[in-house]
Amino acid sequence: MTVNKTAIIGTGAYAPEKVLTNFDLEKLVETSDQWIVERTGIRERHLAADDEVTSDMALKASVRALEMASTRPEELDLVIVGTVTGDMPFPSCASFLQHKLGAKKAMAFDVGAACAGSIFGLSVGDMYIRAGTARRVLVVGAELLSRITDWKDRNTCVLFGDAAGAMVLGPSSDPQSGVIGHHLRTEGSLTDILMLKGGGSRYPMNEERLKQSFHKVFMNGREVYKFAVRALTEASRTVLEQNGLRPSQVDHVIAHQANLRIIDAILERLEVPRERCWLNIDRYGNTSSASLPTTLDEANRAGRLKKGDLILMMAIGAGMAYGASLVRW
Repeated sequence: MTVNKTAIIGTGAYAPEKVLTNFDLEKLVETSDQWIVERTGIRERHLAADDEVTSDMALKASVRALEMASTRPEELDLVIVGTVTGDMPFPSCASFLQHKLGAKKAMAFDVGAACAGSIFGLSVGDMYIRAGTARRVLVVGAELLSRITDWKDRNTCVLFGDAAGAMVLGPSSDPQSGVIGHHLRTEGSLTDILMLKGGGSRYPMNEERLKQSFHKVFMNGREVYKFAVRALTEASRTVLEQNGLRPSQVDHVIAHQANLRIIDAILERLEVPRERCWLNIDRYGNTSSASLPTTLDEANRAGRLKKGDLILMMAIGAGMAYGASLVRW
């Protein structure tokens, strides 16, 4: 049986119109533009409109990716959405997106790997293409984090923004290009350092838990930072070694934009120059699963990615779910 190689044949992204700057945040909590920029690299972030939901953002990013890929929605075999902020706890955000797109023959489901959702989704879509059971796969990362952000917590509210990014996958027409491999892992012992406590079977929401903000993001930033640097450096080195490659051969790094200090620390350990890493965290903040595909789309549309370039992707999210992927453009 011939094994297909997977190519990313289209990218798309969307961010809401409303922009919240660090100076706007100075009026909400005790913080400053200088404090936020020095610790995170973030200057502003986008917030969804009151009547906008996650699948709306996913739809706009998907349409742009499908246009680039010259693919009609009805040609899609599979729709995967990485998100932890779907329109509802269930049905899946992918179900709403499938209907809005008119992708009538596509199987659709969500991947709940938080900020790593789109890279985990990419690996799943890649397997379907390689197995020959799908020819067109839409992978989306979409998050409406402003609805689960505690706007009274200055340590977390400065970080997050809303956005969506999309990738269309198909069999590669060039055996030299396409997805090379993945190294994905989960460290379940660290579920307590980044989570949304309420709303599940452990902590069903009630009045007392609402008062305690169980429906808002909790994060131990120091522990997340330490683990993220170590885990993403290890995952990047591993996926490169597994494929007989070295960090020095990487042309571009497409990283989850969680914190500029995390990205810089990883690049330093890999000895990859910062100019090889596309950065947009200053304009969007941490958009969770949307981060990686929106960053890829920006670099793609800017003409930065050339045929034959080696791209290292990496992301980490709650769980702690993390990993790295290699793509030959």
